[in-house]
Amino acid sequence: MPPTKIWWGACLFLIKEIKLNYSQRLTKFIKDKNMETKKLTLSILPEKFGICYLDKKSPLPEWVNGQSNFTCVARTSDELSIILPQDKIPGGVIFEKNWRAFKVKGPLGFVLTGVVSSLSKPLADAKISILYVSTYETDYLFVEEKNLEKAQKILAKSCNII
Repeated sequence: MPPTKIWWGACLFLIKEIKLNYSQRLTKFIKDKNMETKKLTLSILPEKFGICYLDKKSPLPEWVNGQSNFTCVARTSDELSIILPQDKIPGGVIFEKNWRAFKVKGPLGFVLTGVVSSLSKPLADAKISILYVSTYETDYLFVEEKNLEKAQKILAKSCNII
């Protein structure tokens, strides 16, 4: 086949892919060798998490070091934010409490697209606030505990929840 036909064929394929509507893209973004759609797999971490705020000049506190299923430290020019099980947060620390985490089974890789939107859009439509954290191998989606059951039902429509 001449190179121009291959190039046009690739262009037509890309145009078809771009034209897919939003819901088709969500269910189509991960394919296996047999071209069967795979759903994202989520698990719910058992802990209640706190989202801490510390001043941007604060040193990293000792209580951050310790074992847990998830701890996240983010320092920006505006603040030091820490997410960890709330039972590890000492008194006197400003934090939002009672957040629960869905862990996205990974590794996901850096080339996948649509993962965040496939999870966040249905929750946003249901007026459920989220906090989303991506790590090297996987992602974590946090919702307030009061919305956990509702979020689980919504996400179960498009994901496997174990």
